[in-house]
Amino acid sequence: MLVQNYLSGETSVNIARSVEEAVSAGKLPAGAQLPVVRSLARHLGVSPATVMAAYRLLQDRGVIVAEGRRGTRVRSAPPIAMPADAPLPEGVRDLATGNPDLGLLPRLPALDFEKRLYGEELNDPELLAIAREQFRADRVPAEFLSVTSGALDGIERVLREHLRAGDRVAVEDPCFTGVLDLLSALSLVAVPVPVDDEGLEPKELRRAIRSCDALVVTPRAQNPSGAAHSPRRARELRTVLASHPALLVIEDDHAGPIAGTPYLTLVDRNRARWAVVRSVSKSLGPDLRVALLASDAATHSRVEGRQTLGIRWVSHVLQRMVVALWRDRATERLLTRAAKTYGTRRQALVAALQKRGIEAHGASGFNVWIPVSDESAVVQAMIARGWAVKGGERYRLNVPPAVRVTTAALNDAEAFAEDFAEVVAPRRRASGS
Repeated sequence: MLVQNYLSGETSVNIARSVEEAVSAGKLPAGAQLPVVRSLARHLGVSPATVMAAYRLLQDRGVIVAEGRRGTRVRSAPPIAMPADAPLPEGVRDLATGNPDLGLLPRLPALDFEKRLYGEELNDPELLAIAREQFRADRVPAEFLSVTSGALDGIERVLREHLRAGDRVAVEDPCFTGVLDLLSALSLVAVPVPVDDEGLEPKELRRAIRSCDALVVTPRAQNPSGAAHSPRRARELRTVLASHPALLVIEDDHAGPIAGTPYLTLVDRNRARWAVVRSVSKSLGPDLRVALLASDAATHSRVEGRQTLGIRWVSHVLQRMVVALWRDRATERLLTRAAKTYGTRRQALVAALQKRGIEAHGASGFNVWIPVSDESAVVQAMIARGWAVKGGERYRLNVPPAVRVTTAALNDAEAFAEDFAEVVAPRRRASGS
């Protein structure tokens, strides 16, 4: 049955209600395309303005998303709970999960914490002071700092305070799945911008942000591609963004000091709306749910004001733990070693694959992105050979298939590359031997 046959009404409110009822009844599944405005107006015998008003109501309520030339669709439902990955077979090396190397994470100190009560400061002053020094060293304005429960929490808080359902957000393609899921849950439209090894492609960014309200970008250790801004690329991107001063720019520095490359920010004090979120999850441990959020004054005020209505504050036990680790010289030495080790392991895999004629990308961090023709087949074949890699489908919007390999604990790149080459081109290799 045609979609319009499920829809009815003579007013915008009634038309919108009929769409919501069809969605609730399962007649319009996630991703279903709605009729163009004039077509539905003719079918219902109403004016195009009435249908447009109905679509605006639905967009504001998060029921549908407008995707420009791709039309208007029923939005994907937000993830209630992501399904857990099936346990890996015994003996399979996990290069899929994206975890840091446990051996390169500092031991948590045993500290005698002072008990905190209601009405005290939200954020630890010493934590803010150290973070302010770090941000300023990377030329990030740091007058206004907040503490959030991880990088994605910070990104979500900024998006919620500035955008509404249906707004368009430019993102990297491929993009971290957490960001894509978050945009879907907030009824925001992801607009893909391709990346190469140096980050966002400037011409594509210029094209995309003409219709966007925000940009989420990862200047280094981009997940999953490993891209990192070069000085030249950062200058080009800043030039592009300078012509869009009202655009909300959010930078995600989830890897921090173990990224293996300097931080080259795209924001400055002249931008009206911006935020840089820096997590400790990759450098100090995923269970330390702490991130520092530098932002403009208005964003800072909104984020902290809304935070006091919800979680109130990030545990001071966690905040003091981060302070203790950041003040520890041994931790400083370990992070320096971790950055070097992650770089060595990542580069070893890229080189081993390229030696076998396989394209691979990974300029920073500890992920390598490898284009393939059939993700599922490669994932299954590598599991059979004892390696778990991540299919790229959930990271991709427009770019071709690929798999992501986390090299954080990969000490035998040659063995992996040999097995991978046998999987992706067995006949060619056999004929060449």
